[in-house]
Amino acid sequence: MQAVRVHEFGDPDVLVLEELPRPEPVEGEVLVRIQAAGVNPVETYVRAGLYGTLPALPYTPGADGAGVRLDTGERVYVTGSLSGTYAEYALCREEDVRPLPETLSYAQGAALGIPCTTAYRALFQRARATAGERVLIHGASGGVGIAAVQLALAAGLAVTGTAGSQAGGELVAAQGDVRVLDHHDPQHLEAAVELTGGRGFDLVVELLATENLGADLKALAPRGRVVVVGSRGPVEVDARDLMNADGAVLGMLLSNARPDELEAARAGVDAAVRNGVVRPVVGRELPLAEAPRAHRLVMERPALGKLVLVP
Repeated sequence: MQAVRVHEFGDPDVLVLEELPRPEPVEGEVLVRIQAAGVNPVETYVRAGLYGTLPALPYTPGADGAGVRLDTGERVYVTGSLSGTYAEYALCREEDVRPLPETLSYAQGAALGIPCTTAYRALFQRARATAGERVLIHGASGGVGIAAVQLALAAGLAVTGTAGSQAGGELVAAQGDVRVLDHHDPQHLEAAVELTGGRGFDLVVELLATENLGADLKALAPRGRVVVVGSRGPVEVDARDLMNADGAVLGMLLSNARPDELEAARAGVDAAVRNGVVRPVVGRELPLAEAPRAHRLVMERPALGKLVLVP
């Protein structure tokens, strides 16, 4: 089979396409013929050797994917892989293989795992969002952002989302009753707070804390909270803004979830998929051989849906 391999940590060009033996499952494992593999920003940090926990070399990247379960012929999406999903076949634990309805394409299925589970955990496990609350999704046009918008709307929250391009704003607006702002506008947070009648937001889902966290704290309602889902470096904030709101900043890594929390989040995503709540938006599909290009593109802004690789 063909698979993308990393033999040394470095820039995107260390991603090389190779021929490998097809993996063989043992008890408790499932082999999936991959039709689409999701590309996530965290995979670029791992490839560069900049992540806290690094795999042994060589390795095949990828945790998200969708395809056909070989032992049953079922359409499935995967939320983790033992062998990596940037390949024609992926070996997965039984619990990481979930049913993919006919209403979603394989490319959409590849956008479900990390993005949707991250959005679900941020909203309902970390922030404990409830119906009627006001939420700002700061960076709403990417894979996690779109999932957060869809889940928040379905849960009865009042949603404001930001995007960095006209196309991104139109994409966010197309999800339903969402107020959309351009986060390149220096006054966009002031405008966002005005949309709440000056009260501020009960919850902010922050996709790029490096640039936005300090301003987020000024936009909080009393006892509001910010969930930091993404950041690319240090950030300086004024703690008095947090004190003034009696607010909280909550960090989040999906890998920190306890097994019961992770399974609850996945079950929530499964239900949202079955009910048509989650409808992943695929921004671009690239062949597996273009994995280096995919790793460059996934870090570009503005984000527009999910980037997937097709074997």
